[in-house]
Amino acid sequence: MPPRLVRTACQSLALIAALCLAVSPAQARITKIVIDEKISPAFCKGAACASYGAAGEYEQISGRAFGEVDPANPLNKIIQNIDLAKDADGKVRYATTFVITKPIDMSKASGMLWHDVPNRARPLTINNLERGFGDVGLASAWQGDNAGMSAEIGTTVRANMTVNANHWLQVPVAKNANGSTITGEVLGRIVNRGGANAQPLMVQSNPLPYMPATLDTAKATLVTRDHETMEGKVTGETPIAASDWKFCGGGTFDDAQPLTNLPVQICLKGGFNVAKLYQVVYTAKDPYVLGLGFAAWRDLAAFFKYAKQDDSGTANPLAGHIKYSITRGRSQSGNYLRGWLHLGFNQDEGSYGTKRMVHDGMWPIIAGRRIALNFRWAQPDGALALYQAGSEGPQWWVPYPDEQRGLPTRSIQDRCMASKTCPKIIEHFGSAEIWGLKLGPEWVGTHPKEDIPLPDNVRRYYIGSTMHGGGSGGFDTSLAAVALASKPVGCEGNNAGVGALPTNPMPHTETVNALTVHFRNWVMRDTLPPASRYPTIREQQLAEPHKTALGIPTLPGVPADMPRAGFINPMLDYDFGPGFDPNDATGVPTLAVPRIKQVIKMLAPKVDADGNEIGGVPVVLRDAPLGTYLGWNIVADGARPFHKGKLCGNAGSVIPFAKTKAEREANNDSRLSLEERYGDHAGYVAAVKKATANAVAQQFLLKSDANALIKAAEASQVLR
Repeated sequence: MPPRLVRTACQSLALIAALCLAVSPAQARITKIVIDEKISPAFCKGAACASYGAAGEYEQISGRAFGEVDPANPLNKIIQNIDLAKDADGKVRYATTFVITKPIDMSKASGMLWHDVPNRARPLTINNLERGFGDVGLASAWQGDNAGMSAEIGTTVRANMTVNANHWLQVPVAKNANGSTITGEVLGRIVNRGGANAQPLMVQSNPLPYMPATLDTAKATLVTRDHETMEGKVTGETPIAASDWKFCGGGTFDDAQPLTNLPVQICLKGGFNVAKLYQVVYTAKDPYVLGLGFAAWRDLAAFFKYAKQDDSGTANPLAGHIKYSITRGRSQSGNYLRGWLHLGFNQDEGSYGTKRMVHDGMWPIIAGRRIALNFRWAQPDGALALYQAGSEGPQWWVPYPDEQRGLPTRSIQDRCMASKTCPKIIEHFGSAEIWGLKLGPEWVGTHPKEDIPLPDNVRRYYIGSTMHGGGSGGFDTSLAAVALASKPVGCEGNNAGVGALPTNPMPHTETVNALTVHFRNWVMRDTLPPASRYPTIREQQLAEPHKTALGIPTLPGVPADMPRAGFINPMLDYDFGPGFDPNDATGVPTLAVPRIKQVIKMLAPKVDADGNEIGGVPVVLRDAPLGTYLGWNIVADGARPFHKGKLCGNAGSVIPFAKTKAEREANNDSRLSLEERYGDHAGYVAAVKKATANAVAQQFLLKSDANALIKAAEASQVLR
């Protein structure tokens, strides 16, 4: 049956706002949902539509939700500036988008809801494994500053939300109590961009979301820098005269276009030098109440899990069919969930009956910090580049002292422990999170002297020697000819460049499939997943992050001293000013360029004789290796010189083994060749079979995935 597409009449935001004003319940709640699109059945190719086991065919529903929050409620008071964004009746309102993926026949649904956090607004849905279980998927917006992804200033929620569209959250702008405009200083940076044309102020891949309060450059500062270390040491800083640059909307210094909307751009007299970094501090206006994204996520989840209908009688399409829910987010979105829980938002206000826990499970994926969202002038698109917030306060799951930074004994779960709303938690990471995303202190604190214990409701799994999110998998991907011919990996960050070394193919996919099954069983049946597995101080598996301490061998094609001291992206102890609370990362920062008080000592996993990390979960390619798999890469020389030679964001790399003993000896390679390890192709297939049996026995590999990996090894070109 071909898909049937149904669209509803779209209602204007003004009309919905008027309807919302007419209803003033005591609790935060979703007041209205609008269904914009329904594709039933979904996942079709021509006339053939996929069917998923006993659940049968699926459909997708997309739309908008309109909600209101009471700033006086204790659960909402933590939202920065919420008292400065009230409507006439004292409520604060937002609009958000959602997409539901569910069985057409909900009597066949499993009762499990996966509430997925979009990463930088991108659409996503549950996968075939989860559809095969009969699970339901929900994705909804949380980020109110994705202004660069829209034609307007701000994230206006449009009519006609489609299932494949980006997600949007529309939040209000804070105003002073007398209605006047709020202003404050913000920091913007331009890096690795040259030429005479205007250059935008970017945060990761989106524009810095705040417009200048004045275009008078005499009231701002612009400097160039020749170099920065990972620890924030700056050389060659030179101020640029106010008369030599302009805020602009494009063009050149001599022919500048007016700045009327985002992105904020700078036109520079004589153009930009690609070898320098440009840093501007200017007075911005109209801060978004971005912390409202925490409440919107809570309230939409509670509505679809517990409510029968909205205030105008529109039925909840999931009503009565959801018994359990797990929320999960990847990278930036996982950091969001850690912040969401820390600030107490897994507790429903009682909008749809008894006050209760919103989500039963939470899965922050490759995410080792809390999102920098709930303070004035926040820039949550940041990926922990210099001066970007995100590592402040407790990053660990149990109360633990932060002696090095002089902060009190706290934990991410303080608020949910007090309200008895802590979910079951699984977190998993790879090596890139250690090297590029400041994960280490979550395990060992800021001293670091000992392993911080895990509570009973948390499981932690480390997938060693992997890049951010894992690689493409396969066996031929590690062979020298294939690896060297692969497309260079991008270095995540603000125009940061590409890696000098071949891309790391070590996958997360099969491990994540197994963890998905374990998490469902833990939440739905209280069946415990495997014990946590990650490198520890206790087992002497962690050391200072440089070559000698970690035991990394000299590798062909890699500088002999890499990774050297100062290569890792360290946690920096920032001072954002007295108005900023580093425990909760809330408040009003007054130092746009924060002072670096100290560099926190970091640790990283040790390696074996091949240079592959120890202490993680079993992975077939790790246990039947074809090379050294690194969670770091080096920025290549080339068109983006400012970062060359530094850590390549959260990318990874592979250094393939030589095929023969003669080849490795010619390259002064201490690692055994493929022939010395496995003999021939059949020997390698035997090693893969042994590795799959081990991973299955330890419950980190599904039998179906094990069979597929063995077939892939048999079909590979390894030692053919």
